[in-house]
Amino acid sequence: MPSASTQQHRAAAHAQPVACAVLTVSDTRTEATDEGGPLIRRMLTEGGHAIIAHAICRDEPAQIARRLDEWIGDTRIQVILTTGGTGIARRDTTIEIVTSRLTHPLHGFGELFRMLSYAQVGAAAMLSRAVAGLVAGDAGCDGGRDTFIFAMPGSINAIETAMKDLIVPELSHLVWERKK
Repeated sequence: MPSASTQQHRAAAHAQPVACAVLTVSDTRTEATDEGGPLIRRMLTEGGHAIIAHAICRDEPAQIARRLDEWIGDTRIQVILTTGGTGIARRDTTIEIVTSRLTHPLHGFGELFRMLSYAQVGAAAMLSRAVAGLVAGDAGCDGGRDTFIFAMPGSINAIETAMKDLIVPELSHLVWERKK
């Protein structure tokens, strides 16, 4: 049960929607076959948030980096959510690109995500390298504006777990806390 102060913070934070961008990282998905990106966008809008941009890119480090840097530099975008490329396959490079940009990791996201996943898939949950954190604007990358990034696996079940149990309930609160 959240504390009274946590509940007060959430109540204050939910007055404003968060502006988001969604990136699907996949060597095989297209606009016609991508299910993860649309699911994230739907869950965000149902949670009262705005979708500013969305895209699909191949699991190529330069393509992922270029898209993330573009969105980090976009003053309209507060949060970037990625799906795909978080496993241990040789082509899975999303985590390396995302973590290289984070100035303030949110270790609890990955820890809680794997805990919830363990209840669903058992020990296979350890294969996920889901991660989240903040790219602080004061680090000089975008003139003082902050951007949060969440990197989730590509499976629909994983996306639903991360979005329903972790991201959507806390997104406004997270952005609000940073603005204080």
